[in-house]
Amino acid sequence: MTEARHFVALVPLIIFMAVMVGISVYVRHRQAGKNFVGSYFVGNRELGGFVLAMTTVATYSSVSSFVGGPGMAFHIGFGWIYMAVVQVTAIFLVLGIFGKRVALLARKLNAVTVVDIIRARYQSDFLAAAAAFVIVLFFCGTMTAQFVGGAKLFAAVTGFGYEIGLISFGLVVVIYTSIGGFRAVALTDTCCALIMMVGIVLLLKYVLQAGGGYDTIMTSIEQNHPEMLEPFSFGNMPWTLYATQWLLVGICTIALPQSVVRGISYKNTEGLHSAMLIGTVVVGFMNIGINFTGILARGTLTGTPADYGGVDNVIPMTIATVMPENLIGLAIIGPIAASISTISGLLIVASSAIVKDVYLHWKEKNNQPVESSRLRILSILVTAVMGTAVFFMALNPPSLIWKINMASFGGSETAFMWVLLLGLFWKGANKLGATLSMVGGTIIYCAAQLTGFKIFDMHQITIGLTASLILFLIGSYFGKPSDERTLKIFFPE
Repeated sequence: MTEARHFVALVPLIIFMAVMVGISVYVRHRQAGKNFVGSYFVGNRELGGFVLAMTTVATYSSVSSFVGGPGMAFHIGFGWIYMAVVQVTAIFLVLGIFGKRVALLARKLNAVTVVDIIRARYQSDFLAAAAAFVIVLFFCGTMTAQFVGGAKLFAAVTGFGYEIGLISFGLVVVIYTSIGGFRAVALTDTCCALIMMVGIVLLLKYVLQAGGGYDTIMTSIEQNHPEMLEPFSFGNMPWTLYATQWLLVGICTIALPQSVVRGISYKNTEGLHSAMLIGTVVVGFMNIGINFTGILARGTLTGTPADYGGVDNVIPMTIATVMPENLIGLAIIGPIAASISTISGLLIVASSAIVKDVYLHWKEKNNQPVESSRLRILSILVTAVMGTAVFFMALNPPSLIWKINMASFGGSETAFMWVLLLGLFWKGANKLGATLSMVGGTIIYCAAQLTGFKIFDMHQITIGLTASLILFLIGSYFGKPSDERTLKIFFPE
């Protein structure tokens, strides 16, 4: 790649990042004078349907969806799409199951975070602290994967070094998230989601063009890679992978804190219903569209994933191969937008776990008021420090982004699935059951991950979910029932 092409590839990204920072500065200015905690962590519950849909989709659709996922589709074929199609239900499920209920409870309890609701439901500071710790732990893993994926793609497509890629967008996302808070994250996520869709359309167009058209590519796949047309890909896509991925990226995503918190932030029921419809259509288009593009890349790249350095490098190589020089900079913004939108969404929730759920709650419990200016500085500082720490962890990049992402997804889902689902919809749920489920289930899941232990070769999420459910039921049976005052709040007649 020539120096001129280097520059051409970098200019659109620089402009895009400048817009992101500009939005955060504007939002911070508009939010001045309002309640800081409410504005910084949930945007004063003012999100409309379109923005709610886009921020939920953008946070859910991480860089693994745009890099690792389609790379696996390139390797496996249509079986990967049949697995990924379950993601179409994710936004509808999380907003439909938790959206309205979480919003009503948040307003009744004056809750700002998911942990606020957990603390109120189970009347346990220990459980709330454990929830905050789990959020920070697994979110750091997911954010690291996003940094790595975005920087790898940047380096492969532009020719600049991996470290330059990290600096060019990694530090920027930390800056704009720290400055603007949740409202800025929601608006920048909306921009990112729109850019992602444009990027998918552009890449699909040029992949088809470079491969000689759809019919030509499919004929080539049928002749040279018939396994890609078969649901189980001649053994490359076993039923166990289907089952566990449907859990990881489909059903159990309803319990991810970064998605559930969106239910606290919307303005009205009309907006929620709009978000459910818009979000379902958009996430379906993006996840199916980019994986389908990964399959069609077989018409351009003739080698195996190993020839390109692994599945994570397939899409970067495709972009560098098929895109015109004057559009290549625009094309990489889509996957990088997926990276930064997920990072910003996770970062603000992780920051709230430390500042709001631990520090501020401790101060309030001990009747120690905190000045608004001090809280503002602390929130921005914690967000910036956490983001910077993850940035430095990404300097030594791990491999297989999608596996890291899925491992972190599984940890969050194990910890929160039953605590939220049973806690909000079952009167019999109690503090002991929730504590055993979150702490015990997470420990068992992590142990299975670290040792590589599996049952029927299924992802460890099945072990984590099963263990956490059993522990929840045992604890709820032997533990003290929730008090009547709490039950009246959560289950009014």
